[in-house]
Amino acid sequence: MGDENKVEIDKNLFHDRLGQLVSAWRADKRSGDAMFGGVGSLVIMLGKADDAPYQKSNALHFWLLGYEFPTTLMILTTETLWIVTTPKKAKHLEPLKGGKLPLEILVRGKDAEQNSKQLEQCLEVIKSAGKKVGVLSKSLASGPFADEWSKTFGDASKDIEEFDISNALSAAALSAKDEYELRCIRNASRACTLLMTEFFVEEMSEILDKEKKVPHNKLSDLIDKKIDDGKFFPNNKAKLPNDFSAENLDWAYGPVIQSGGKFDLKLTAQSDNNNMSAGTIIAGLGLRYRTYCSILARTYLVDPTKAQESNYKLLLAVHETIIREAKEGVTAKDLYNKALGIIRSKKPDLEKYFLRNVGGGIGIETRDSTLTLNGKNTRVLKDGMTLCITTGFSDVPNPESRDKNNKTYSLLLSDTIRIRTDDKTVNFTSSAPTELDSTSFFFQQDDEEAEVSPKASKKKDSKIGAVAASNITKSRLRAERTTQVNEGVEQRRRAHQKELANKRQQQGLEKYQVSTGGQNGVSEKKFKRFESYKRDNQFPSKVKDLVIVVDEKANTVVLPIMGRPVPFHIHTLKNVSAMQEEDNITTLRINFLSPGQGVGRKDDQPFEDPQAHFVRSLTYRSKNSKDRIDQIVDKITELRKSLVKREQEKKEMEDVVEQEKLSEIRNRKPSKLETIFVRPALDGKRVPGEVEIHQNGMRYRDHRNNVIDVLFGNVKHLFFQPCTHELIVIIHVHLRNPIMVGKKKTKDIQFYREATDMQFDETGNRKRKHRLHDDEEYEMEQEERRRRAALDKEFRSFAEKIQNAAPPDSFSVDIPMRDLGFNGVPFRSNVYMQPTTECLVQLVEPPFTVITLEELEIAHLERIQFGLKNFDLVLVFKDFHRPPAHINTIPVESLDGVKDWLDSIDIPYTEGPLNLNWGSIMKTVTADPHQFFVDGGWSFLATESDDEEEEVESEESAFEMDESELEEASESSEGESDFDDDASADASEDASVDDDESGEDWDELEKKAKKKDQESGLVDEDKVRKRKR
Repeated sequence: MGDENKVEIDKNLFHDRLGQLVSAWRADKRSGDAMFGGVGSLVIMLGKADDAPYQKSNALHFWLLGYEFPTTLMILTTETLWIVTTPKKAKHLEPLKGGKLPLEILVRGKDAEQNSKQLEQCLEVIKSAGKKVGVLSKSLASGPFADEWSKTFGDASKDIEEFDISNALSAAALSAKDEYELRCIRNASRACTLLMTEFFVEEMSEILDKEKKVPHNKLSDLIDKKIDDGKFFPNNKAKLPNDFSAENLDWAYGPVIQSGGKFDLKLTAQSDNNNMSAGTIIAGLGLRYRTYCSILARTYLVDPTKAQESNYKLLLAVHETIIREAKEGVTAKDLYNKALGIIRSKKPDLEKYFLRNVGGGIGIETRDSTLTLNGKNTRVLKDGMTLCITTGFSDVPNPESRDKNNKTYSLLLSDTIRIRTDDKTVNFTSSAPTELDSTSFFFQQDDEEAEVSPKASKKKDSKIGAVAASNITKSRLRAERTTQVNEGVEQRRRAHQKELANKRQQQGLEKYQVSTGGQNGVSEKKFKRFESYKRDNQFPSKVKDLVIVVDEKANTVVLPIMGRPVPFHIHTLKNVSAMQEEDNITTLRINFLSPGQGVGRKDDQPFEDPQAHFVRSLTYRSKNSKDRIDQIVDKITELRKSLVKREQEKKEMEDVVEQEKLSEIRNRKPSKLETIFVRPALDGKRVPGEVEIHQNGMRYRDHRNNVIDVLFGNVKHLFFQPCTHELIVIIHVHLRNPIMVGKKKTKDIQFYREATDMQFDETGNRKRKHRLHDDEEYEMEQEERRRRAALDKEFRSFAEKIQNAAPPDSFSVDIPMRDLGFNGVPFRSNVYMQPTTECLVQLVEPPFTVITLEELEIAHLERIQFGLKNFDLVLVFKDFHRPPAHINTIPVESLDGVKDWLDSIDIPYTEGPLNLNWGSIMKTVTADPHQFFVDGGWSFLATESDDEEEEVESEESAFEMDESELEEASESSEGESDFDDDASADASEDASVDDDESGEDWDELEKKAKKKDQESGLVDEDKVRKRKR
């Protein structure tokens, strides 16, 4: 029970939990006595204190009282709790009287006859409650008092039927944990993972690396002493909860270290005195935090065989499946059968080595026997239960081993989890890694790690993300391209686009089946309450003087009104001003926010009751206090500015995520890429560093030890861009959620190296010492090509290693397709945009552009009209609240290529002659998407395109001429002058047939033709001006 002078029992918690137990008992009586078996009383006997494992009787004491009271008898009926104990313990129990359930305390003394009468009285209580009594048949009590009660109860047991209530106590009281109990188990779990990852793994690695001879029990003792080390847990404070205290820790299991072919996978296992050896090493430990347990076990493989690796992966798959499937409503036997099903389907020969259960309940007891996860238990899992999931293979033959001590091996994994209602199981010990890369060590390999073959990635359709090779236009020059449009290709493209548009329309109608109108595209703003002070004693002391006080800590202005200090939160103030009047009188005017006083955006402040009475302004007048009032005005103004600034910063950082900790590879050297620069640069300075691949992410570290960690779980896209036609070679990472790099947030991290070398740069002021001949120049060019090819190979190989290290199907290496690229302006500068399999990117010049193609709803081509040299591309996202992406000033020569590319990746596009107001359009869409698609969706863009085409056709029909005249007009427009002699002569020869029909001479006809050409836009006015100059 610990120090008796410090015993403090929580009376409210005691009666709450006692009431919970009795209520469950009474409810069971009303529903058919399925759980408690119809007993009339419960007998809980706890003998003398010993070092035996925790039993149900001990657990019930801790659950009710928070302490263990040895030599104590409890008899509980649905009406009263009777306790028989010693005088010292009775003194601590007396304050518990006066609750909902009466408490009777019988104090044992030295008078044997009086003690006997007390036990007889307890028997009468049991008999009067009913002939059936609930006992804990497996909880053994020892000691004189326990023996005396056993004899007294045994004499009367002929008339009383006993019923084991272990399952009932577990279900009604011990199995489902409250918030306090869950926090204790969480703290115990954090301590377990720290001891395993930060101490044991380091010690084990050093022992194996230096080939030390350390017995298992000695290593266990070192771990045992760590919980009393005053420096270990404080040094790892950042990894522990704020309410953690190492003084509340105690051992519940182990620590147990096993290796060398002799393994015991039971909870009763102990470390032997044999030296730890390479091969298979199993480490298990369990801690109590304020009596609540957590157990953790891991298997570490040293130079494993392929069979061992394969079997461990199978065990890990089984283990993760059980944790994932442990949900509310699942029965215990279903979990065990699920595990057996996986083993039988993949490696049936391992079934005979699999454990007979996959764990059990955990809490105050290290193992709740009524909640064992085996093939027979029908207990149903409920929210709040905590389980120790334990999977393993015992004594598996290892014929490939050369060491006779490792002819058999075992594998074991244990984690402490919590069952939740939302089907998301919480793994308290997940910080201790279980992946094979984290638990395998290689000490026999002296050479560099062999290059891992890339994982077999899913084959993708070549049509996805790219167009067919026949559609790639090799030339971008207007003179080298055909002026005639392939009508067949254009017709097929239009038919395909029509199908895509209809498909998008149908998808929109299915997705937005319910109307959301009435908000005008603006989400309804909620009324915000601002609380300055919760209690009167939190007011600043200066308010007693009834003066205006600006409280920066509470963001409040306290104003004296009718002899009372009244606080106003700074958010309720609109503005404040001071004005000097005659006779040294200064006026302070404070204006407040109220409905109807603003216009436009100023009037969007929500109010709980706009019809209520509001104070618009307060005015204070004071004599000879100009400095004081000016000071108040300045303070209020600065307070408003600082608060607005903080809120803006907070809003800007809302989507920034705090990544998990990077799990470093410690059993071997990580894959590394050296002499790398990063963008965005750390501290704004360009310093080289290196990139390392670890278990769950990448780490960039420069020469000043600045670090950027990128976790695989946060990587959305991974790009490799070769240095062909570029000055740098790039590995680019596009993130799902932004992270902080220095003081800026970013969603793009880029690792690059320059492809050019300074020693090859001959553009400076240096003069060549000798002239190079053609052969030498050719050799230098070849060397440049070889160096660039080697650089591309190195970076591509590293990018593939990143893909292989990440979880399967999380992301793949994507390479920009330069042949499909086009120039454009996504931000301010003109850059070269390049499609990839999954994205449209620009990775050379910051700010970078990465647009995921799967997120696109539709594309619109703007400024498509004859005579313009450029057009704009607008990409609308499926998330209509996201602003569309604009790529402006794309050369018109790229129009067909862009259309082909959009069509090949199944993105519907439309085109129009003007730039549209997309802010207004998207506001209309988001106001009511259902109505938007009911009204035709994006068809209004296609209608606009069709109308423009009709207008062009009508304009062309107004001026008709035959093909020969059109060709002559176009040829004349491309000459050095508009009307040269040759052109006139040719025209007169070709048109001699028409001389009789027209009375006008050729000069007049030439002038009219020129005028009509200019009116219809067939003549480029810019070229005409150049020629006239």
